[in-house]
Amino acid sequence: MSVVLHISDTHFGTELPPVVDALVALAAQQHPDLVVLSGDITQRARPSQFRAAKAFVDRLGAPLLAVPGNHDIALFDLWSRLTSPYARYTKAFGGNLEPVHASSDLLVIGVNTTRAWRHKNGEVSSVQIERVAKLLNAASPQQLRLVVVHQPAAVAQAEERVNLLRGHEAALHAWSAAGADLVLGGHIHLPYTLAVHGLSRRLSVLQAGTAISSRTRPEAPNSVNILRWGEAVGAPGDLAQAGAEKGVFCLIEQWDFAPRDQVFIRTSVTPVLPERA
Repeated sequence: MSVVLHISDTHFGTELPPVVDALVALAAQQHPDLVVLSGDITQRARPSQFRAAKAFVDRLGAPLLAVPGNHDIALFDLWSRLTSPYARYTKAFGGNLEPVHASSDLLVIGVNTTRAWRHKNGEVSSVQIERVAKLLNAASPQQLRLVVVHQPAAVAQAEERVNLLRGHEAALHAWSAAGADLVLGGHIHLPYTLAVHGLSRRLSVLQAGTAISSRTRPEAPNSVNILRWGEAVGAPGDLAQAGAEKGVFCLIEQWDFAPRDQVFIRTSVTPVLPERA
């Protein structure tokens, strides 16, 4: 079984120390095989914020796959934004803005959806769509296939449509046809799992809330997602709670920060059955 910890929108510079410590404790308890960080790692792309973010992810004790968010490009330093928008990001997290993690049962593909000339809106190009589809087409049936973006590829509320990833329709159709199981994102600080209809095969969008930042929404506390993939995933009670039958499922767990107890607690379990030929 593989365990993926999906976090997003840490916004270092606005982090809450008790929540940081609680998330480190959760990672130590759950032993993830991979941490996915879907952008907005810092609040204002300052070097000190990137240093703090790097120190934090090192405490999680697992390999990291990260993509930048719009906040990870300097906003007020226009010269840096135009000439070297990712210099501070790459100094902390390496020069690959679109990393790939592959193991016997996981294929995770990062996509850089930020653009230096945009303030917050994201975009995915036809070249990026094709690159991801090619990697997905080469995946094995045993691999859970995840694509990681920053801005949401689908939204659950009409008022959030303004935040949709530009090019999301073409991307979802192409990636679904190529075999993607889930598209992970963040940006709007609102966690949900949303099945996308009208595609050639089953695909869901998984959004994470803000993991550790004070910039929570009234309806959504600090939260993260844990994905479990493989045969006999989770305990029998987990499968019963999720309403899942026997088989190979991806269980998506949402974990919310509980201020009174100063820990993350599991608040929902959603089964996703990947479609295989």
